[in-house]
Amino acid sequence: MDVNEFQQWIKDYYEERGWSQLDIFIRIGFLAEETGEVARAIRALEIGRDRPDETENTYIEKKQELVSELGDVLGNITDIANKYDIKLEDIFKVHQEKLDERYKIKK
Repeated sequence: MDVNEFQQWIKDYYEERGWSQLDIFIRIGFLAEETGEVARAIRALEIGRDRPDETENTYIEKKQELVSELGDVLGNITDIANKYDIKLEDIFKVHQEKLDERYKIKK
């Protein structure tokens, strides 16, 4: 699936579920929550959780959890982009141009 197909899929899916109708500040809250879950998944991968009430997962399971949580972040970001009619491709391009300009090698 390319980025445009993904963005359209998110739009359709979130609309079908009623999620795209949520207030933008609620969506930002969800994004913050999912970002915290990415941090938790990275911690589990890098240093472990050290919780006696949790079973230790394999590296592959921990990595899959990170993939899942990154997907949740991406879904929220995509929904925000859709709310403002911004193409993900444009976000990628502007971000790349900004970094290229900011950190260009001076000769």
